Amino acid sequence: MDNLPKDPMLLLSVVNMKLRDFYSSLDVMCEEMGIDKTEIVSTLKKIDYEYDAGTNRFV
Repeated sequence: MDNLPKDPMLLLSVVNMKLRDFYSSLDVMCEEMGIDKTEIVSTLKKIDYEYDAGTNRFV
């Protein structure tokens, strides 16, 4: 996750923007960006956000 913000709120904003504008799913984003999905999910879970595949964003 070197190319993503460490702060959870900033991470939330960046990830949701990337999902909205560039990627069809969290899996695709993580694969194409070469990042660890579990790290993103666990970081955002700390601030009570979970990935919703139906809307393709963290809510």
